[in-house]
Amino acid sequence: MKQTRWTIFSILILLLGAGWIWLSRADPGSTTAGSIPAPQVGFLAPDFSLVNQNGETVQLSELRGQPILLNFWASWCGPCRSEMPSMQKIYRELNGEGVEILAVNSTIQDDSSAANQFAKELGLTFPILFDTTGEATRQYLVRALPTSFFIDRNGTIQEIVVGGPMSEALLRIRLSRLLDQATTPSEVP
Repeated sequence: MKQTRWTIFSILILLLGAGWIWLSRADPGSTTAGSIPAPQVGFLAPDFSLVNQNGETVQLSELRGQPILLNFWASWCGPCRSEMPSMQKIYRELNGEGVEILAVNSTIQDDSSAANQFAKELGLTFPILFDTTGEATRQYLVRALPTSFFIDRNGTIQEIVVGGPMSEALLRIRLSRLLDQATTPSEVP
């Protein structure tokens, strides 16, 4: 008799638990599913507007639909200097396919004239952006230079690389992977 009551009680608790789980479930599409901006893999890349070396404003969100390598760097950074020629070579090869490289100079830790001289010495043709207030550097929680964010066509961060230098092969593989990903028009705001 005692065992029968415990069995009934256990079944009742299981049914109540299953009912609670069913009632409190989240409907598909009701969660953020990475759609809020955060400098983390699987989340939207935080938007920013920075001025490039030509004095034009570049807004990250306006580049949706293109795979992007977002690289934070400084002219005094040895690993940054080492990886820039590889970035330039990949940019020449893949820019025609839609890949964009944005090199954000952490100007609060550097000097814009030193950054321009650096870009000129290395023959860099991809956009150099100046983070003079440090807003983008803080927004992306950059703690070491270089730091690179690989962003897909939908604006979602797919990979983060802290430190460097990244080799040409590594850059090519990561950017080719982004190029191969299909874009779903409904996902591109």
